[in-house]
Amino acid sequence: MSRFLMICLGGAAGTGARYLTALWAASAFGPAFPYGTLIVNVLGSFLLGFLMGLTPIFSADARLMLTTGVMGGFTTYSTFNYETTNYFREGAWLMGATNIAATLIGCLAAGLAGIALARVFVR
Repeated sequence: MSRFLMICLGGAAGTGARYLTALWAASAFGPAFPYGTLIVNVLGSFLLGFLMGLTPIFSADARLMLTTGVMGGFTTYSTFNYETTNYFREGAWLMGATNIAATLIGCLAAGLAGIALARVFVR
């Protein structure tokens, strides 16, 4: 199977997972805050860090499918940007700033945690 097709299939899986996560978050936490986007970005940052830390275990094709494909389809920074700018346009400055702070701090911490966990597996 060509790398391109593998990346596309991975992207479809990631996009589907993102959609299901957003549906779950909206039903679990309500629509007042973009919890689904926050969860996807934090979890995606962790998983990408973890997968990149496991690079020696995967073939180049598998790594591309998982990182560029699955994680590329799963993470939603463009949605994060859109939702945050909407808060600002609506004058909801505190909600916009909260979204930025929670996403940036959560994703950085999750990415570092994913790398640290991967080091446990690759020594």
